[in-house]
Amino acid sequence: MNEAIETIRNIGVIAHIDAGKTTTTENMLFFSGLTHRVGNIDDGNTVMDYLDEERERGITIIAAAAGFKWREALIHLIDTPGHIDFTAEVERSMRVIDGAVVVFSAVEGVEAQSEKVWRQAEHYGVPKIAFINKLDRLGGSFDRVFDEINDTFGDCAVAFQMPVGVESDFSGLIDLVTFELVQFSGDNHDVVERSPVPASLREEAESWRERLIETLANHDDDLAMLYLEGGDIPLKDVKAAARKLTIARHIVPVFTGSAKNRLGVQPLMDAVVDYLPSPAECPLIKATRVKDGADVVISPDPAEPFTGLIFKVAASTTADLLFMRTYSGVLKTGMKLVNSRTKATVNIKQILRLFAKSHETIESAGPGDIVGLIGLRDCGTGDSLCEHNRSVFLEAMSFPEPVISMALEARATKDKDKLADALKLLCREDPTLSLSRDEDTGQSLFAGMGELHLEINLKRLEKEFNVPVRVGEPRVAYRETFKSSDTISARFDRMVGENELTAGATIRFSALPRGDELFTVTSSVPSMAHVSKTILTAAETALAGALKTGGNHGYPLIYVAAEITDIQITPDKSTEGAVVGAVLMAVDQAISRLGTRVLEPVMHLEIMSPAESVGEISSYLQPRRAVIHQMTEQAGVTKISCEVPLAEMFGFGKSLPKLSGGRASFSMEPRGFQELPAALASKQFGLL
Repeated sequence: MNEAIETIRNIGVIAHIDAGKTTTTENMLFFSGLTHRVGNIDDGNTVMDYLDEERERGITIIAAAAGFKWREALIHLIDTPGHIDFTAEVERSMRVIDGAVVVFSAVEGVEAQSEKVWRQAEHYGVPKIAFINKLDRLGGSFDRVFDEINDTFGDCAVAFQMPVGVESDFSGLIDLVTFELVQFSGDNHDVVERSPVPASLREEAESWRERLIETLANHDDDLAMLYLEGGDIPLKDVKAAARKLTIARHIVPVFTGSAKNRLGVQPLMDAVVDYLPSPAECPLIKATRVKDGADVVISPDPAEPFTGLIFKVAASTTADLLFMRTYSGVLKTGMKLVNSRTKATVNIKQILRLFAKSHETIESAGPGDIVGLIGLRDCGTGDSLCEHNRSVFLEAMSFPEPVISMALEARATKDKDKLADALKLLCREDPTLSLSRDEDTGQSLFAGMGELHLEINLKRLEKEFNVPVRVGEPRVAYRETFKSSDTISARFDRMVGENELTAGATIRFSALPRGDELFTVTSSVPSMAHVSKTILTAAETALAGALKTGGNHGYPLIYVAAEITDIQITPDKSTEGAVVGAVLMAVDQAISRLGTRVLEPVMHLEIMSPAESVGEISSYLQPRRAVIHQMTEQAGVTKISCEVPLAEMFGFGKSLPKLSGGRASFSMEPRGFQELPAALASKQFGLL
């Protein structure tokens, strides 16, 4: 049977690496009854981190999904990686979830990747609740991290709980909504005991609750009236206001506990049901109709034609497992759907309820569900599957460009084809991996988001596909941009057989500021009457592809705004191919006429170091072209924030322990590209 849409919760658990995200997830599975033991990262027996590399390293690499019941709800939980190299897994998960649990360490607080995943959730309009974890650890502080969340993300955090004790004295919490003491007993702390707030904690708890009610009343007129009248406010009204404000993203409820010691996990699961939205409470999904490009709205109605989005591919040499979010209609075994991208018909042979690497077959799924599909050909991440009577494109997902590459080849000549197939499979699975060819050496160039990203996928080649490889040193993935702006006109004239083909294109090329947007392709053709939407779409697609192909040095062009201002068409002589030819000629002329500069990737680097090691680390960074923006003291540790070219960071992970006696840690994330200094450009590319 399909679940009632009001009872579904599609959530992601997101965090900085080592904040306790996977431990929190494993305990949710245990308390739901889905597992009979709690998976332990240290023991390498976690359920959601099931790859060998994940268990060996103790980190999440791929997003895993599991569906389980809690109270009246079916919760689809996606456990996402915390390491920046695997940001694609977070990005595609954000696209399909309706709510997020953001986990913070009570010791480290708000860290670099905490900010990254928070921004990703904001980009997709995902409501959030926060969980301050590891409160039993030495140096743990609820108040400090709570204030950091508000300072960093704009006074959105509202405490729904307060801890009872900290560090080794942490023993329970106060539920500020029900105003009860919550403690945990039993061998696995699986028994939740609620009792009146003791007198010794009442004054502090009343102060926190007053702040909670005041915040809710400031946003909710009905609750404000009850608050001004004095007296007790009914629990149902407090919860209703809190739910409404959380879903509207006006507040972020904050909870606390210790996932490792199984303290506070069940109330967190209650909060998922109580405060995060069902698919029916989320904004309607916008889509584009395939046949005419018109905007349409997809509502989570089982009576509508089916629409779903493939957001992840677990590639296989036998049959890919596709992860799909359903948005409208009912998906049934035996249905024939159309892939909006390829226009091909696909047959739904098997629908799966997902549980990490395990699954069970179900016959149908209604709107708002997350399921697995097996046996579909030529379907990939971002594809929309629809019924034939309403074929639409759902908003596509965007992924960052790879910033590092390695040359590789099979150790044995007989494995050459096997390696090529395995690399294609890995790239099909992970959109932030790419494959190209070094024209000078004939070797494959395997590109990704960082050294760890590539290292893990190279190990997968040997372990999963049994293809030993030789690899070269890591290389920076450079980019290019135009030196100036101009409008370029080009004309395609060619005889094909006995037919004369002709078309013209005029394109305005200008610079974009350094930022998240690498290039934009738009059109402003004055009179659309003479240009069909099909031809215009083909021209825009060709333009985007040409920019990616590369500039004078073969690197993709970025920070470019390309606007098609005119397309010249001659009746009976201008085909779609001729228009595309004119567009490609215009790009070639622009590269030649405007010239290009080489750009290098820049990383935002955050280092957490003991104060006595800061001098050594600063001295290491200075000759490596690092720009230090800030140094701040935080719980006895110095946080160094800087920007540094990726080319200078190779081997940094091995050098930092030596500089700090093993006591410093760091995180990096891409921060766009900057022009390569003239001296380096001259040395590497012979440029002046």
